[in-house]
Amino acid sequence: MAKFELKLPKMGESVAEATITNWLKKVGDPIEADEAVLEIATDKVDSEVPSEVSGVLSEILFNVDDVVKVGQTIAYIEVSGGVAVEAPKEEAPASVAEIEKTVETAQQAVAAPQDFSGSDKFFSPLVKNIAKEEGVTVAELESIQGSGKDGRVTKDDILGYVANRKEPKAVSQQVPAQAPVAQMSSPAPKATAAVPVSVNGGDEIVEMDRMRKLISGYMVASVQTSAHVQSFIEVDVTNIVKWRDKVKNAFEKREGEKLTFTPIFMEAVAKALKDFPGMNISVDGEFIIKRKNINLGMAAALPNGNLIVPVIKNADQLNLVGMAKAVNDLGNRAKAGKLKPDDTQGGTYTVTNVGTFGSVFGTPIINQPQVGILALGAIRKVPAVIETPEGDFIGIRQKMFLSHSYDHRVVDGALGGSFVKRVADYLEAFDVNRDF
Repeated sequence: MAKFELKLPKMGESVAEATITNWLKKVGDPIEADEAVLEIATDKVDSEVPSEVSGVLSEILFNVDDVVKVGQTIAYIEVSGGVAVEAPKEEAPASVAEIEKTVETAQQAVAAPQDFSGSDKFFSPLVKNIAKEEGVTVAELESIQGSGKDGRVTKDDILGYVANRKEPKAVSQQVPAQAPVAQMSSPAPKATAAVPVSVNGGDEIVEMDRMRKLISGYMVASVQTSAHVQSFIEVDVTNIVKWRDKVKNAFEKREGEKLTFTPIFMEAVAKALKDFPGMNISVDGEFIIKRKNINLGMAAALPNGNLIVPVIKNADQLNLVGMAKAVNDLGNRAKAGKLKPDDTQGGTYTVTNVGTFGSVFGTPIINQPQVGILALGAIRKVPAVIETPEGDFIGIRQKMFLSHSYDHRVVDGALGGSFVKRVADYLEAFDVNRDF
């Protein structure tokens, strides 16, 4: 029998690690080639890891909730026959092996990813990253006197703390002492965690699932990071409604895809971003990153009520047919839970369709580190003044609101308002004689 190393596969250019959420197999279970062995989760997408070979699961190297790097071995599978496998390295002499194990244990203790979930304080992603890179523990981070709003720890605060640390060895000395305590008392937080109490006994208390906790954290962090401001504009989309009604059956017959309003709106947004590249940027600390590609995020509601934002890459290079296929593909795979981690990465601007649920307009929260998000309101028949050479009269028109939230730290009202006005202009100037 030979051993095959089951490794965490590459899941996209920007995905470097994943969290193990569930082992579908246990030690001793037989496994077929391409059969799922475990479930993993990145920041926004859950997926399965299949086995490349048939055999028996002989060893599991990581537990549920462990964070694993791409390319790391996560399990061993015993295979029979002459299958080419990646064998474990030969064992070093006992004395050398013990020394290396001691060093490795110390390095892992110091470099282990910090778990900030147990802290009651809010720390920005930038501060967390600096803490991880500099080996600052959660306890140390909580002890820093923040100079930001409501006592928040800023980038300058933590950099100053790191620079003034006189005893760097104190961290490594504390780790061995704390490790056994943390291990012994790890069940305690679960037993003593504050749980809401139903006063009348009839209320149901349900813990958030993993994705809802992530979404909650992202939303709070975005509001505390960006200076949100909104611009609203009403758009006459009568011509678009009439054109879609005219061609939707022919479109579906020829392309095998349904034609919704979403790809038409996404096309207009991509054009406007080319006209106003100042909206196609992101913020990293005190630096502005001008994005070369226009990658449109498309907020989609999942069957379980959660939210996910798949990304249409290079949206400005797609015609209407290509946009419709991309919108339908990502939407269908999102509902079926088939999105890949890379499908949600690299967005430069986001669009959310609040009109799907009947909302006239909304004030969406920016998807960090982007600087803008556009909400599409419901299309409604409303009375409107129509100007003609013979005079003005009242008519029934199909109208909707565009709600644009943008980051006032880097986007002023002139740019934010001009951008959403340009989107409206493209929609109102829609050519009813165009082909698809």
